[in-house]
Amino acid sequence: MNYLPNFSGKLIAVAITSIFLVACKSTPMSNKPATVEDKSTTAASQSSDSNAGADASGVKEVVVDSNANNAGNNPLKDPNNILSKRNIYFDFDSDAVKAEYRPIVEAHAKYLLAHADAKMVVQGNTDERGTREYNLSLGQRRSVAVKKALNLLGVQDKQIETVSYGEEKAAVNCADEACFAQNRRVDIVYEGD
Repeated sequence: MNYLPNFSGKLIAVAITSIFLVACKSTPMSNKPATVEDKSTTAASQSSDSNAGADASGVKEVVVDSNANNAGNNPLKDPNNILSKRNIYFDFDSDAVKAEYRPIVEAHAKYLLAHADAKMVVQGNTDERGTREYNLSLGQRRSVAVKKALNLLGVQDKQIETVSYGEEKAAVNCADEACFAQNRRVDIVYEGD
């Protein structure tokens, strides 16, 4: 009879583990809203000309020429096109995509939707503060936050890869807040670019 308490203890442990695994079950990313931080004071403070060329959702028109293969016609390399902007910056110790970068994310989503064969790598980066492990984790959370925002706009997972470089791929080496801010970012890199 001594085996009965031991057996029931194991049964309880298996049941708790099963409940935990079910609770941690992965769900499609499209069901989870991306974290977006809106620091705008009021909608009325925005100028009316800032919405020039915007559709009903407030997204500016993005030229996505599917026949553009050379650098002269490629919207990704045109410095006057929003698609040439490839960096999204974050606050200290945060993985929330700021509202000011929403147009960049939306423009890249429109490009990916128009080019089903295009693929991107979303590279998460941090400043040098914190442990290596923490910074790798934070960089991954930042890249996943941008991926979730793209997913919510209809981009398929097969077009986006996430990677974290943590503090290893610093844009600048320094020791003040202005420099640290340049390293807290996500870089968008297109395959073959």
